[in-house]
Amino acid sequence: MKMLSIQPNLAEQVLEAILVEIATGKLTPGTRIIQEQLATGLGVSRQPVQQALLLLRNQGLLRDAPGRGLIVARLDPAVLEGLAFRKAAELNASVAAAKGPAYIDKGRDAVKTGKVRDLINADKAFHQFVYSLSDNPLISPTMDTYWTYTQRVMGEVLMRDEKPRDVWDHHDIMLQAIASGNADEAESQARQHIMTTAAFIIERIGADFTDPQASSAG
Repeated sequence: MKMLSIQPNLAEQVLEAILVEIATGKLTPGTRIIQEQLATGLGVSRQPVQQALLLLRNQGLLRDAPGRGLIVARLDPAVLEGLAFRKAAELNASVAAAKGPAYIDKGRDAVKTGKVRDLINADKAFHQFVYSLSDNPLISPTMDTYWTYTQRVMGEVLMRDEKPRDVWDHHDIMLQAIASGNADEAESQARQHIMTTAAFIIERIGADFTDPQASSAG
């Protein structure tokens, strides 16, 4: 790890350094976190390391280890999405307020056209915009695998639905949370959005398997 300079926001620097290690795979899921090693590697005292680890645990990127201590959690799309929205609210609320509504408008226009490609592109563009506001270049590539899978499945689901699913009211709520600088609400709404989307996909795919007409059509 790269040694850190002493600055007032040292705990935040430690958090970002650990996040880099997790996102790049140097700290893999299940790895036990040893405070002394982190402090030595970063050239800081244990106090900012403890503060950073507590924040990462609260964000779901670390979890309690059996017995004692912490280990790296499996990367959960809902956790990463929540982290992106939280950081966007903390760091770039004014940019979200100024530029975000255009993404909402494009999304609503896509719903009106009903074109699957436009719907998917608008959805991804909005989320990528938020990732850029998080000022963390690792979140977007880390989420790429999730988006690749989600776009493929959502395309199949949307093509079967007579009416496109309109998620843009919720997107607008999420944007307003960022624009107002409400980090807790932004993170909560983002996690809810990911879980709701996953449940929707599972429900629609499950309906196809249980629909006798869908089974006989093949």
